[in-house]
Amino acid sequence: MLLHAHRRLAVPLLVFSLVSGTGLAQPAAPASPDPAKQLAGIWGGERVFGPEVQGELTLLRDNGAWLARIGGFEAPGREEQKVLSVVLPGGQGELRGALTPDGKRFVGHWIQRAIVVGGVRYATPVELRAVQKGVWRGAVKPMEDRFTLYLVVQEAPDGTVQAIMRNPEKNFPPQPVFRVSMTGDTVRLVSAREGGPRFEGTYDARAGKLSLPFMFLGTLDLTRRDREQAVSLYPRTPSPGPYTYRKPIAEEDGWATASLSDVGMDTGPVRELVQRILDAQPADVSAPLIHGLLIARHGKLVVEEYFHGYDKERPHDLRSAAKTFAPALVGIAIDQGARLSPETPVYSLFPDYKDAGTPDPRKARLTVEHLMTMTSGLACDDDNGDSPGNENTLQEQESDWYTYTLNLPMEREPGAEQAVYCSAGMNLLGGVLRNTTGTWLPDFFARSLATPLQMRNYHLNLTPAGDAYLGGGFHLRPRDALKLGQLYLSGGVWNGRRVVSKRWVERSVARHSVMRADRTYGYAWWRHELKVGDRVYSEYEAGGNGGQFIMVIPELDLTVMFTGGNYSQFPVWKKFREELLPKYILAAARK
Repeated sequence: MLLHAHRRLAVPLLVFSLVSGTGLAQPAAPASPDPAKQLAGIWGGERVFGPEVQGELTLLRDNGAWLARIGGFEAPGREEQKVLSVVLPGGQGELRGALTPDGKRFVGHWIQRAIVVGGVRYATPVELRAVQKGVWRGAVKPMEDRFTLYLVVQEAPDGTVQAIMRNPEKNFPPQPVFRVSMTGDTVRLVSAREGGPRFEGTYDARAGKLSLPFMFLGTLDLTRRDREQAVSLYPRTPSPGPYTYRKPIAEEDGWATASLSDVGMDTGPVRELVQRILDAQPADVSAPLIHGLLIARHGKLVVEEYFHGYDKERPHDLRSAAKTFAPALVGIAIDQGARLSPETPVYSLFPDYKDAGTPDPRKARLTVEHLMTMTSGLACDDDNGDSPGNENTLQEQESDWYTYTLNLPMEREPGAEQAVYCSAGMNLLGGVLRNTTGTWLPDFFARSLATPLQMRNYHLNLTPAGDAYLGGGFHLRPRDALKLGQLYLSGGVWNGRRVVSKRWVERSVARHSVMRADRTYGYAWWRHELKVGDRVYSEYEAGGNGGQFIMVIPELDLTVMFTGGNYSQFPVWKKFREELLPKYILAAARK
């Protein structure tokens, strides 16, 4: 339904007073209306910061010299040990890769300049094909650098004016309710939460424009929107009415598809879940902002639905759900012969490292497994803002993040059953992989996971040193992210191809540590027990902030993918697992 601002009927308050000389009671003049009420409605604005360099890329080789052309740029290439690197002037982008042995394809990654909304660089796979001798051509599709802001302005029950602020990409701010006031053409938005953010902008009634300075992004010009002009604010546009289930469409990405009835699932509960998602209103700050819902059973994709402007080709930020790829890469490296095991001491894998402080003997007992199970013992706690290893503190460092993590002091003995959530430790596995495989992490990810799992169009966020950050933040198509769950459910096999050993899968999903009494942890897999009626099902998942879930329920031969936009709203997105999964999806699955 289209959300309308609800205006209360204005009833003048009659105040009687004695008027000199008449002796009659006269009504006082009605109070002036709140000028902020004229802002009631939906406002929206977008800023697209780039990247400017994208599109067709042509690579030429003449007499051993390389030249790349893209977006008006022309830059020479440098080849070392069969790896070609092309850096555009002004740091506008970088190509890195190599020719296949037959010379028909160039396979690698495009590294875009740091985005404005987030401040990091991303590596995106690129493939160029030979079009004639010495010429290869293909498309570069880096991640879009966009910020969208909506304001839903309406009268509150107490007669004041409030605004609900929605940012689909980052959900900033996570506490979106603001009190609105207006003096002249100055508009003020003050967070309803004590100590929350406040904004001050201007309203141009003639131009129909609300200009709002928004931190480092500059001034955003918001204009009035109707539903058709606020696509990502609503689950679907236009209002779709009652939901009709449709079997997913098969594509050339490895997924076979089937209907719910084909795999023994009831349509009713799933239809009810999707309808609940469709009925969510933008002004409901407690509503799940679900961007994608995918369900696979018996190895076949049976539900694929997207909302809030997302679709199957738009990669989604996995946040910490991407951590689970790190141990998977470690297992693959071991399978491929890397001199590595879960019991390998971590510091022995960094021979060039020199401890910056007094050596702590406990560091010698820190193993690769301890990093994967969040039991490193390092002073690293993402739930404690004062911890030196907190993820935010790590990402403020301009130095090498591996060295920074290795320099953290120890707080406890490694291997304790009680885990402490530590993104820096999971990212340190990137250094372990780099040093034991001798491979740049985006290349290792592409060769060992993305290619066998038939992934495409993904973006890997990079550290300042240029390696993939394994602490979270990969952007993958939901269809491709769900493959990780299906891979583990199938014992390490995807479409008949062995990707990782069955032994590694079994070891990864077993209990290794405890986060809370009701939440245990494997190798970056969260483990739970879910009750449906009188049945209890074991579930393991990759989970990330905002509602990013890759869920596996082995007993039902079921994998589920949620993507969401409830960033920093844990009480909301935890319901995806605790309520939506058992109430609708598990209830729909029957043996």
